[in-house]
Amino acid sequence: MTGIFRIDRMDLVKHLGGCHCGAVRFEVWSSPDLHVFHCNCSICTKKQNHHFIVPKSRFTLLQGVDNLTTYTFNTHVAKHTFCRTCGVQSFYSPRSNPDGYGVAPHCLDPGTVRSIMVEKFCGEHWEESMQAHNSIKDMSKPGADLLQK
Repeated sequence: MTGIFRIDRMDLVKHLGGCHCGAVRFEVWSSPDLHVFHCNCSICTKKQNHHFIVPKSRFTLLQGVDNLTTYTFNTHVAKHTFCRTCGVQSFYSPRSNPDGYGVAPHCLDPGTVRSIMVEKFCGEHWEESMQAHNSIKDMSKPGADLLQK
């Protein structure tokens, strides 16, 4: 099909990452070229949240489940997890993709990211932005290997 291509497993890289103190560690399989969202909703603005989205099947928490705590507000769909020791949120379940994870690229260990493309997302007008965005909802789906060019 025109405009669609398949990302095979070998095109994905294993990124390792975690919080500042090292209590929370994870691995995530994603492209070495990250599509990162910069959201301006109230919480993302306060914590300067930048994240890329992956399906849950590509994310593994390696350690620190007992060190995580969760904050929710408003619709309580997003689960803002963070390390209870150092306070860093290295990943969370976003409202846009509760079936996936938003991973903070700045919490990845060096050496596996080739490039970062940042897209602004207007979280101040979340509902309208979600309706207008043509691919964000699909980024956490198990078939996310099929991407629009």
